[in-house]
Amino acid sequence: MTDILTLVFRTFTSQTDGGEEPTVGPASAATCRTLLVGDPCISRSVLLLAAVTAASELGVRVVFFTQTQIQSLPLCLQKRVPSLSPESLKKIKFCYPRTLEELLQQVAGLHEPAGTSPAPPALILVDGLEGFLRGPAGPGGPDLGERSRAAHLSALLCDTAAFLTHLLRPSRSDPCRVVASFRSAVDAAAEDPTLDVLDRYFPARCTLDRAGGYEAAAAGLREVWHVYLSGVREREDRPAAATRERKLLISLDGDMEFRSV
Repeated sequence: MTDILTLVFRTFTSQTDGGEEPTVGPASAATCRTLLVGDPCISRSVLLLAAVTAASELGVRVVFFTQTQIQSLPLCLQKRVPSLSPESLKKIKFCYPRTLEELLQQVAGLHEPAGTSPAPPALILVDGLEGFLRGPAGPGGPDLGERSRAAHLSALLCDTAAFLTHLLRPSRSDPCRVVASFRSAVDAAAEDPTLDVLDRYFPARCTLDRAGGYEAAAAGLREVWHVYLSGVREREDRPAAATRERKLLISLDGDMEFRSV
């Protein structure tokens, strides 16, 4: 399940972690659509880890959509990815759409030959869906409610991933992956209608939940986060896989690593 994030966890797992090493199984169209839910700052860091890991470990091209300019990569990338190189970073294309309309146009542009040259991306990352869904659509953009916007954008992402999967074969057997982050505007205990819509298109979920400050202080860390990977329901008659938990440890100097729970 959620194979690209499992690879991230394996790459950035503490060397002293005695837990079972996660494995990366065969990818499928369902397992490769994942929604990352939690704090925007940490979610963005995890998405950047996914981008660099995919480019360096898998050797695939990545498209990273975000409204906020990327000033620098997380410090831990240079420490923990031995294969990180300028050539790997060239495989990542950063796009900065300001509105939902611009994002829709840029995602749709991946269908065009110029948008997939020199090779189609095998991973699409969208940082901060809430910023696009709650903000103005832009001049000429669709005047839709937040849930309709979520469905429209998600459907386009899924359609684009399916199209790129067709282009990638027969050179690659894996489908094009889509990972997006979202922060709910409602209390964790309440139901979020927009999140319900997104769940229809993203069968897997990765939830980031910050631990109490005492836990980080006791370990001499800046922050500790609980990371929950939910299972994927690929068939209606098959129950979803059990939730798998890990911890994300952030040191005082900003280094990040995962640990099995």
